Amino acid sequence: MSFFGGRSSQPTTPTTQTSFVREAPGIEERKIELMDIARQVAQQPINLPDIQVAPLSGLEQQGITAAGTTGVGAGTVQQGIGQILGAAAPIGQQQISQYLNPYQQYVTDEIARQGQMMQNQLGAQAIGAGAFGGGREGVQQAELQGRTLSTIGQSLGQGFQTALGAAQRQQQVGLAAGQQLGQMGGLQQQMAGQDINQLFAAGGVQRQLAQQALDAQRQTTLQQQYEPYQRAEFLANLYAAGPKTQSGITMGTAPSTSPLAQAVGTGIGAFAAYQGAKQPGTI
Repeated sequence: MSFFGGRSSQPTTPTTQTSFVREAPGIEERKIELMDIARQVAQQPINLPDIQVAPLSGLEQQGITAAGTTGVGAGTVQQGIGQILGAAAPIGQQQISQYLNPYQQYVTDEIARQGQMMQNQLGAQAIGAGAFGGGREGVQQAELQGRTLSTIGQSLGQGFQTALGAAQRQQQVGLAAGQQLGQMGGLQQQMAGQDINQLFAAGGVQRQLAQQALDAQRQTTLQQQYEPYQRAEFLANLYAAGPKTQSGITMGTAPSTSPLAQAVGTGIGAFAAYQGAKQPGTI
């Protein structure tokens, strides 16, 4: 500190300013209430509903049961195989005899009777002509008997051919029937497979609807449980978009001179004035 240069300079204190910015009292109060509500909601445990899977529908169960029944057309196929094997056997006397004309014996007897009558007539004619027992009569009798036997043979042969043809036709019918039975067995199995597919398709639709119902029920439960959170979020968004009115308190400090420094400065000034008055020529 100098006593000869007038007032000495004193260090200054920098200016400081402190601001407290807050929401308007009403808005701040509402936001604190929202925080309390959110805390209460968050403290409540949520029992999340289980994820449920719809079971197999009744039609699908029927389809599974039907699918486990194999060999639907096996019986028909086996019957067709037996029919074919029976029809493919060689045609014998037993097969032919059942188609022989049951009246064939009557035909044969009639031919023989008529042949005998003709022989009797030849014998009568030979007696009338006085040639009974002659060579000519014997030749005629032999020829007549040959024709009679030939006619009987032709009749029997014709009957046999007819019976053989009938047996052959029956054999062809049996083979065709066996083939048709085999095809029908395959069709039965195919139709059973189609029925199973239809059961699964229709049952799948039923199960999908049931699954959608379960999902909708779970979604509804979740929405009900999270509804308080949605209300809290709605209020939060509403307050966030609401008024932004703020209030503030400002406190500040400015540089000031210390009382001691002022007193020292005043004393120094007075002393300097006194020294000036003592010097000669100083007014």
